[in-house]
Amino acid sequence: MRRYLGVANQTLAGVHLMSALRPLMSGEPCRFHVLVPASPPSDHRWSEGEARDIAARRLAEALERFRVMDSDVDGEVGDEHPLQAIRDLIDRGDRFDGIVVSTLPPGLSRWLRLDLVHRIEGAFGLPVIHVLGARESISA
Repeated sequence: MRRYLGVANQTLAGVHLMSALRPLMSGEPCRFHVLVPASPPSDHRWSEGEARDIAARRLAEALERFRVMDSDVDGEVGDEHPLQAIRDLIDRGDRFDGIVVSTLPPGLSRWLRLDLVHRIEGAFGLPVIHVLGARESISA
């Protein structure tokens, strides 16, 4: 069974991401692990607890949406730095066949300014699928 890692925060659970995952599910059976880096909000002072809470709410909503697709999916909140969050999973023994990274569009995405997609490819040697999406709101 193939296993994919999905990495997203503000764009998590958008239609664009689900559209990118469907072709992966059409072949052999696969599992998805969703990683939500606890990135801090940029519009106000924040605490680490607040950042983790926001990420956890996004993850919960995303898992509900992904389960509608009849996919085998689980997930977790990780380090605020996406590359470190992925490294933490790999270091604890998690293995993946590919990584799907969802970001905001160029100009809005801090992850793209940090060249995250190419850094993930270089760090882990796995195929990376990059999808662009819109900011997703979460329930209060």
